[in-house]
This record gives sequence, structure tokens and C-alpha cells, in this order.
Amino acid sequence: MFRRTVRIVAALTMAAAATLVMTVTSAAPAHADGCYTWGRQLSSGMSGEDVRQLQIRVAGYPGYGNVLAIDGAYGPATRDAVVRFQQAYGLAADGIAGTQTFNRIYALQDDDCTPVNFSYAELNDCNSDWSGGAVSAAQARANALVNMWKLQAMRHALGDQQIRVTSAFRSHACNNAVGGSASSRHLYGDAVDLGSGPHSLCRLAQQARNHGWREILGPGYPGHSDHTHVAHKSSRTWSASSCGVS
Repeated sequence: MFRRTVRIVAALTMAAAATLVMTVTSAAPAHADGCYTWGRQLSSGMSGEDVRQLQIRVAGYPGYGNVLAIDGAYGPATRDAVVRFQQAYGLAADGIAGTQTFNRIYALQDDDCTPVNFSYAELNDCNSDWSGGAVSAAQARANALVNMWKLQAMRHALGDQQIRVTSAFRSHACNNAVGGSASSRHLYGDAVDLGSGPHSLCRLAQQARNHGWREILGPGYPGHSDHTHVAHKSSRTWSASSCGVS
């Protein structure tokens, strides 16, 4: 009788412990990595910081000639970008960001929120603290992060082959040293120059039209015979006449 009572008590204790574990697990989802974890499914009409974080990661899927606003509002443009992202990775393309979409993003990013194939160091060979440009260091770094996710989308579209970055953020001093324009978007951290190999400069300029850049300059544009330049800008300037991009 005593042994039976002990077994019953032990079984009840184990059941209570299991219930506690289940409760804790369901109350707070585990972090997927050291960067950012989404805690809810996102869809049209929603807003918040989690939507903005999603927009950064799908910024490279706005559709031909478009730019996705990073504004924290899940409108039609964000839904369409999510659909294109889902299609690109073979997911159910419903425009709703849920577990499968977030898991794919987690697999694509490092703990500092950069995509796995690009880094802050790669987009800044000027100085280590992102200072001295046309915007604050924090803003220049944030702009570079969006550009990296655009580059990641373009890289995937080009068969997951390397895209070679030759120049990105510049302080005023660095920009002056290379003879850059006084209004260069490099000063804002939202411009990137790309070199050839394995893709031609024209292939890069042509593909860039799908990934959210308003400024694309390449072969045929003065001073751009050896690189393709992509950047954010308030109005569209596409000029790579040797590549049929205008």
C-alpha cells in the first residue's frame, strides 16, 4: 500500500512538472537566433515594429521598378513583397508571414541581423564607426542593412552566386579622397558599387531593377565602365546605356 501511494504521488509530481514545462514553453517562444524573433503571425492591416523588421528583410522583393517603404505598416506593397519572397524560396505564397516565412528568414540571417552572405564590414571600408557621412552613424548603418537584404534577394535571384561589393558607405573624407560626388548616396550608407565576377556588370544592372533601387548606374554612364552602382534615391535614375537599362 505504501509503495503504491509513493508511485501515485510520483506520477502526479511528474504530470505537474510536465504541465509546468508546457505552460512555460507556450508562454514565451524561444528565440530563433541572436537577432530578432517574431512573436505573432503578420498579415495585411497590421502594424508595428515587427512589421518593420519584416519589411527590412523583404525589401529586395518589391517588384520591378518599385521600392518597399520601411514604415511598419503591412499594406498591399508589403503583402506583395512577402508573396515574392515566399515564391522565391518555394513556400506557400499567401502573403501572410507565419512560421514558415520566419524560419526561412532565420536561416538567412546572422546574429547581428545581416543576411548570411553580406556583412557590415563588407559595406564599410571607410571607418569602423560609420561616422562622418551625411547622416548619423546609426542611420548610415541602418541604411546599409536594408541594402544588404536587397543584395541578398538579388544574389538569390542570380542563382545564389557571389555578388562582389567594391565600395559602399563613405564619410565625407573618404568620398573626397576617391573623387566622389558631393551629393553621393554613399555618404548616406545606402549606395553600393558592384564589381564583375561571376556576373557581368550589365547582368547586375539589369537584375537590380527588380530589387528596390531607384538609382542604377552602370556601363555607358560616365565613370561607370568598371562597376555597377545601386542606391536609394527619392526619384528614379537608371542609366546603363551599354546594358539597355534606362
